[in-house]
Amino acid sequence: MAAKDLYEKDFYKILGVPKNATSTDIKKKYRTLARELHPDKNKGDKKLEEQFKAVSEANDILSDEKKRAEYDEARSLFERGGFRAPQGGHPGQGGQNFNGDFNDIFGGGSSQDIFANLFGGRRGPRKGQDLQTESTISFRESIFGTTLDLRLSTDGGAAQNITARVPAGVNDGAKIRLKGKGAPGEAGPGDLFIQLHVKPHPIFTRKGEHLAITLPVTFVEAALGADIKIPTLSDEEVTVRLSPGTSNGRVLRVKGRGVKKPTTTGDLLVTVEVQVPRHVEGSAKRALEEFAVATSHEDVRSEFNSKASS
Repeated sequence: MAAKDLYEKDFYKILGVPKNATSTDIKKKYRTLARELHPDKNKGDKKLEEQFKAVSEANDILSDEKKRAEYDEARSLFERGGFRAPQGGHPGQGGQNFNGDFNDIFGGGSSQDIFANLFGGRRGPRKGQDLQTESTISFRESIFGTTLDLRLSTDGGAAQNITARVPAGVNDGAKIRLKGKGAPGEAGPGDLFIQLHVKPHPIFTRKGEHLAITLPVTFVEAALGADIKIPTLSDEEVTVRLSPGTSNGRVLRVKGRGVKKPTTTGDLLVTVEVQVPRHVEGSAKRALEEFAVATSHEDVRSEFNSKASS
């Protein structure tokens, strides 16, 4: 397309917005027109198809701040009659020369160079817009992977059913990309991006490639030691061994029971939490009282107190 054709076009009029329209106004107006004029909605109507191309061209310029500023400058000069397209003459013949004015305004270069930068060179078929949607999955699905069945509606197009594979080990907030599932375009459809939200689990949490749980144990189990069966996300039980005298907050590691990826496998981290009974009566109370007498020589706070006074 010739440079003359470009600067003579009134893109604001084509979109139907004022020259002081905000970027939000331009975006809203373009979306409305694109829905009305989209070729998928008006198949076979060449006139509307040409309007759709013109609207897309106008939006391409006016939605880009740099392109819009350059276009406004060129358009303003054109409307003031400050230059005319070259007619094969020399500078100073038949009015001010086209190239000279643009050299002054844009710092050098021919008019063709200016409009090549402004409009991106020759306009060929454009790829459709990328689209984005969101989906929520369970914590278990984020660890083992899942398949999403989505129904997506696009502007000016019919709703379509989308199937997407979520790989194992995705994090909350991750995005997966489906090529060719975006908005249609002359050069093919764009892509679809799905942002994932992971629901929290009532027991399991995640620490990088490791899974973590807090395991409640009794005072007796912690003091005397015990073998305790615990659940895993794969619905199997594994056994962890508490050594006698296990302290509260100790972390036990179960190898290979974390997040599994093609190249790495995490572990399951088990934090011991000793439970203290709220009410102790009868023989249990007497047993504890006897225990207190038998261990009265042990001062569990001696090191604590010495550190406080240091």
